[in-house]
Amino acid sequence: MYDMIVIGAGPAGISMASEARAAGIGAGKILIVEKAAEHSFSIKRYYPDNKLVTANYKGFEAACTGVMCLVDSSKHETISYLDRTISENSITVHYEETVFRIHKDAAQQRFTITTDRGSYDATVVVIAIGILGKPNKPGYRIPPSLKERILYDVTTTDVAGAGILVVGGGDSASEYCQYLVQKGNRITLSYRRVDFSRMNDINRRSILALAQRGQVEIMFGSNVTGVADASGKPAVAFAEPGFGRRTYDFVLYALGGTTPHNFLKTIGIEFDGEEPYVQEAHETNVRGMFLIGDLSAGTKGGSIIWAFNSANTAMKRICREYLRCSADPSSAKSVPR
Repeated sequence: MYDMIVIGAGPAGISMASEARAAGIGAGKILIVEKAAEHSFSIKRYYPDNKLVTANYKGFEAACTGVMCLVDSSKHETISYLDRTISENSITVHYEETVFRIHKDAAQQRFTITTDRGSYDATVVVIAIGILGKPNKPGYRIPPSLKERILYDVTTTDVAGAGILVVGGGDSASEYCQYLVQKGNRITLSYRRVDFSRMNDINRRSILALAQRGQVEIMFGSNVTGVADASGKPAVAFAEPGFGRRTYDFVLYALGGTTPHNFLKTIGIEFDGEEPYVQEAHETNVRGMFLIGDLSAGTKGGSIIWAFNSANTAMKRICREYLRCSADPSSAKSVPR
């Protein structure tokens, strides 16, 4: 049982764990779960070595309120600072581990976080994932008349009792199928390979169990070559003669590159238009679940200082409402040189 589980090991997630340590939470009571093989993956991958990592961004004042702070620094200096923070605070990070379900206990303040490696319980959950790209789309043309019938996530359109083709073979494809079956839909899954080598074990077992019970039809070795409008419904053509052409009510693409919106909605976070709804101190509508970093910054987008400060703000409320700790609103302690 953890006091706090943080999802995401970027600047926001690392600062959240650091704030918890500064507030008196033991190292063994804090866990960061990160799907990448290393922390701060976006900075390491997308920032050129000679590009400054700037503290201020899009009008946010670069004034630090918590235990972490940053001046404009090189990529190497920034990563070294985050490395030291993890080491000096004895922060545990589980790398290459993907969270795909968070369940809130209705009777007590407890979350169960399920990943591709197992499950964990925690009093508080903090979501500190970044803003990702748009969903990947197929290479063939989709008729504009089918716009309402072509989906790229399971939350934008509420679908029940329909015939749906899900295209893809990764974890998202399995999770979409599981979700849609619960809504009473008739699901067919099209995957170009002959086995689910990309899925984690939990999702693989789940989708195969659904197929065994006749709730999902799996078309291994199938390749969609195009979609046409058949009286307002998508008629799907396959390269393989054995599959031919089939008509569905909807086609849902699970081809990777999805935004975090779908994940946030499936774990119960409400949205205000395109933005996730956050209350005082970045707490979501789910009691004890917080959203910090870029996704709590609104339409302007965030910055590293915003990430650090949002963790400090959230920690004050966490100590006041959920954990026995003392979040001191002290100014920044550690600035990289």
